Formats: sequence, C-alpha cells, structure tokens
Amino acid sequence: MGQPKLQGLRSYDPEVIARYFQARFWLVIARAVTVGWTLLTFVLALKWDHWFKGADRNRLKRASQLRQILTDLGPTFIKVGQALSTRPDLVRQDFLDELVKLQDQLPPFPNALAFAIIEAELQRSIATTFKDISPDPVAAASLGQVYKATLHSGETVAVKVQRPNLVPRLTLDLYLIRLSARWLGPFLPLNLGHDLCLIVDEFGIKLFEEIDYINEGRNAERFAHNFRHSTQVKVPSIYWRYTSQRVLTLEWIHGYKLTGVQQLQAMNVNPDEIVYIGVTTGLQQLMEMGFFHADPHPGNLFAVPANPETDTPCQMAYIDFGMMDQLEQESKETLVDAVVHLLNKDYEELAQDFITLGFLAQGTDIRPIVPALEAVLGDIMGESVQDFNFKVVTDRFSQLMFDYPFRVPAKFALIIRSIVTQEGLALSVNPNFKIVDVAYPYVAKRLLQGETPELRRRLLSVLFKEGRFRWERLENMIRIARTDGQFDLLPTAQLGLQYLMSEEGRYLRHKLLLALIEDDRLHTEEVQRLWELLKDDLQPSKLMSSAWDAFTYFSREQAANLFPAMVESPSPKR
Repeated sequence: MGQPKLQGLRSYDPEVIARYFQARFWLVIARAVTVGWTLLTFVLALKWDHWFKGADRNRLKRASQLRQILTDLGPTFIKVGQALSTRPDLVRQDFLDELVKLQDQLPPFPNALAFAIIEAELQRSIATTFKDISPDPVAAASLGQVYKATLHSGETVAVKVQRPNLVPRLTLDLYLIRLSARWLGPFLPLNLGHDLCLIVDEFGIKLFEEIDYINEGRNAERFAHNFRHSTQVKVPSIYWRYTSQRVLTLEWIHGYKLTGVQQLQAMNVNPDEIVYIGVTTGLQQLMEMGFFHADPHPGNLFAVPANPETDTPCQMAYIDFGMMDQLEQESKETLVDAVVHLLNKDYEELAQDFITLGFLAQGTDIRPIVPALEAVLGDIMGESVQDFNFKVVTDRFSQLMFDYPFRVPAKFALIIRSIVTQEGLALSVNPNFKIVDVAYPYVAKRLLQGETPELRRRLLSVLFKEGRFRWERLENMIRIARTDGQFDLLPTAQLGLQYLMSEEGRYLRHKLLLALIEDDRLHTEEVQRLWELLKDDLQPSKLMSSAWDAFTYFSREQAANLFPAMVESPSPKR
C-alpha cells in the first residue's frame, strides 16, 4: 500500500510526496484545517488582548500557549520555534523564555517504544547492548530523544532514538507548505515569490538528511576532521557498532548549555570567550572549510570548561550534525569579498558579489542598484565599524527586494539562517555583543596573512583601486585585525616578507615601489603612520629574526629572481 512507500522514503522527493498525498486528499484537508484553525485561534487571542487591554496581563499565558501550539503541531513547526528562540532582538523576552524550551524540553514518546526501536534497529537486546541505560530520556527534541547509557566497555554514551512514524508526519507538512508556497507565490512581490518552492525543497532535503542518523554520524566525523587541529572545538566520537539509520550512539559530552551569562559564570566559563569561539568557528566553517553547521541553536551547542589537569582550554562542543551544508570554493572566496566590500563601502563591487553569489541574475544592470545599496546600507556602521549588526543588514537588505531584482538562493537561506542564529545566540549570552568585533578582525587577519593565492589576490584588490594604493585601507585593516586578541603581527609580517620575496610577489613589489612615489612625491607621511601603528609589535630583534627566517625560506634560485644583478655580476679577478 501507500504507507510503506512513504515509510521507506530515504530522501526528499517532492514529486513522490505529491503523488502520494494527491491520492489521499482527505489527509491534506484534515491537516490544513488543523494547522489553519490552530494558528488563527492564537492570532485572534492576541487581537482580543489588544482590543480589551489585556496584553500585559496575559503575556505569560500567551507565551506558554504559543509553545504548546508549536509542540502540538509537530516537528516542522517546532523547528520554526527553535529558530525564533535564538533571536532575542526579534522575540520579546516572555515568548523567548518559552520557545527556548523547544530545544530539548519537548514531550517524550514512551520509553517502551523507544527501547523497542533500539532493539529492532541494532538487532540485539538492550541488556546485550548497554551495561545500563537511563530509565527515562535526558532530553527530548523535535525529531528524537536522548538517553544516557554506559557501554559494557565502560564508556558513557548518549543514545539518540528517532521518533516513530516521523516520515509520514514530515512529508504531509512539507507537502502543505510547498502547496502554500506555490499558491502564495503569484500574490507576493516578484522577488519574494521567486524560488519560494525551491527554498521549501531545500528545507525538505535538509530535513530528510537530518533524520538519517548514519548520515549524521558521517557529518560528525567530517566536522571533527576539519577541526582536528583546533583545541577550541569538541566533537563527540561516534560508536558505529551501536548506530543505525534511526539510532545514533555517540560520546557523552560533559558541558553546559549556552543559556545565559550567570549560569556560564557559575560553571567557570567566560561568556565572552565562549561567544568568541562560537563566532570564529562559525566563520571558519563558512569561509575556510565550506562545510558548515546550519542549525546552531542552543540545544546543539555546549560550553565545556577548561580542564587544568589535562591542559585543555575552554571549548565549544557541537553535538548535532543532522543539518549541515556545503559551500563551494568560489562562494567562500566571494563571501570574504562581500564582507570587505560592505565595510569599505565599495557598493559597485558589492553588487558584483551579489551577482556571483546568485542574489542577482547574471547580466543584471547594476547601475541603478549601486546607489540603492549605498542609500540603504550607507549608514549601516554608524560612526565606526563596531556599530555594525548583521540583523540590521538583513532588515535593510529586505527593503531592496521589493524594488530591485534580488532573490535569495535556496542554499543561502540556510547560510543566512546560520549567521543570524549565531548572532542571536551570542546576544543571548552577551547582550552587548557585536558580531563585527569578531568577524571583521577575522576577515582582516585572513587577508593579511594571505595563506592561499586566492586570498593574496583579494588582499591586492582591497589595497589597490583603479591602480592606486589605498594606504588608509591597509591602516584600517591592521588596526581592526589587532583587535583580535589572537592576532600575532610577527608571523603575519613573516608571511608577507616570504610572499614579497617570491616569484608570485613580483607584481606586488613593483606596485609598492610605485605607491611610495605616487603623485610624484615620497609617501613618507603614510609610511610614518604605519610605523606608529606597528612599532610596539615590531621590536627590532624580533623583526630581524622574522626577516631572516623569511629570507632563508627561499632557495638560491628564488633569491636570484629577486636580486638578479647581485647574482649575475661576475666575481672580480684577482
């Protein structure tokens, strides 16, 4: 029959789902009536409070009611609530306190059913698999629940069990949402309605990936490999012998949720440090690795205190790898460009970045868009770069979608959600947090260090405009990079010297010499400003050591390319 066909669906297929529910229209109508009536009742209750001056009196009641409504509507709507729970700048505090409970304080399903799923999936009894297991789940989330157990070999593990009958419930909601998107699309402004179904499909693809625990285990191992050299990121080990598509067994993490400053401080965790780790590792995922966590809500992140006995620093632990995505190399590089162009107010280049990233179609005339970008984003930083706020950027950018042919590519919907969620999470820990305090020093540091040819080319594009060297940009970039407490100027200077002495750096050597005598004058004033900015970090002995290391990095043949006259001059005859 049809039901087994849905139960066995391993990946999201909108055509298969549509054919299934078109033949069962009564299920669709019943679900649509349930969802529509439930949400309409809540909206009317809010209106009633407003009309009869009862909003303040019923705040806590309505907040609890909203959480209960999303819980009753099931996994899809719980996911919406989870995203809202990380946005204290969007959701008022009473609603926020309730929505946070959607992370892992959801009603569990019966233990007997969970244990039966474990035994059926692993094909062995609970007693054979585990030395002991908690009688009740320690956490219940939208798609599954978690038990704490001990293996017979002695390791403490978390056992994640998927909720029963999940595929039929998810597919029905996804079908309804996609149907609504197709119906509503023509009535929305062109750019909001465009690709609305594709965004739903992207969400469906990720949701099906999330309910495949074998896929999640592979994601975890790939994520751990990416951060193998980092002491700031903790990824639990996967126990494959006790893992299947619907059961995941992984290392137990001894950490604390990111639920507020006071709790973290009570656990000897520095809130600013854990926020810094969270944002920088998020930037690394997007701009370096390309493989990023698309659902970084508080239920998926833990702060692990420093351990002096093992000399382990404070760490951020990621525990859920169901919703991940991949960013192509060109997109990673363009994201770096876009951040720099936005903060340097290069709106023409920013418009080109939007074309490269797919926010504007190829061939779009950017001439009317450039002044619109400047008008909307021109004062985004206020008096200084530290006033920048990503939430403000997304709000301002949404204004442009009504008047210009912008669209949000399906993949970037997840990226935007990830960044906004990280910023919201950081704000919940530190209300004074500014994402640019971490993001722009990170980008500036990466450009200045120029580990790859692509980044070095981007540094040149930042420092040179229309053939002229932009001294103020170099000063600004160094000044901002130094606000990163982990930025060490000497290794960066050494990398720079190595690059200048290389064959690849020949063009830059030539351009720098021209910059020093630009406009028929020696730019001693700019050089002096740079020296004043750097002199405290560039002590002569350390600088000479770094310069010597950079010089000896090259072979005699490479030195010959740099100083041909010295090498080719014949030795004097005696």
